[in-house]
Amino acid sequence: MKLVLFDCDGTLVDSASLIHETMRRTFLHFEKPEPTLAQTKAIIGLTLDIAIARMLGRPHAGDEEVEMMAYYKSLFSVVRKELDFHEPLFDGIRQLIDTIGPRDDLRIGAVTGKSRRGLNHLMEIHGFDKHFVVSRTADECPSKPHPAMVTECCDETGLVAGVTLVIGDAIYDMQMAKAAGATAIGVSWGYATVDDLWNAGADAIVDHPSELLVHIG
Repeated sequence: MKLVLFDCDGTLVDSASLIHETMRRTFLHFEKPEPTLAQTKAIIGLTLDIAIARMLGRPHAGDEEVEMMAYYKSLFSVVRKELDFHEPLFDGIRQLIDTIGPRDDLRIGAVTGKSRRGLNHLMEIHGFDKHFVVSRTADECPSKPHPAMVTECCDETGLVAGVTLVIGDAIYDMQMAKAAGATAIGVSWGYATVDDLWNAGADAIVDHPSELLVHIG
């Protein structure tokens, strides 16, 4: 039995445009310099208040970052509806999940910087509810790269980190996996560079979802 934990933004879905537009509006509302898309992509995967602090060049999240996080959360669904933004699956993800989802020798989960509400929405619109049996979000755990998301999913499923794969596109995913004692599999179609993923401790990097089957077994 193996536990396969997927990051969401940049791994399962391409949400950069939606996240960036919401972040851009948030920064302008608080009279901060407008962030670039590259700056937004660099923090995707972190818990929001910590992500905002990083974008502001601050070492820690304080009261202002918490205020900005609350505003961002209130705006996110508005932006999604207003501009008809979607969070499309990357090519090959649906086929992968449809292939591994029914297997009895696997447990599939999500470890994400999304809110619980955001993850539930994603699972529902893409019909993944029936396959993902465990998950942790930014609402329940410390921000990546803290290992809690992984270790808590292991505890809930009764599986150990040694048989767990963490699949993600960000350096924080790789660092989180290694901190938890799990295998770190990077994906090249997300928001970090391949070199960044190797440097963060990736055990392997794949260029297409179908290649994950080799590592999942």
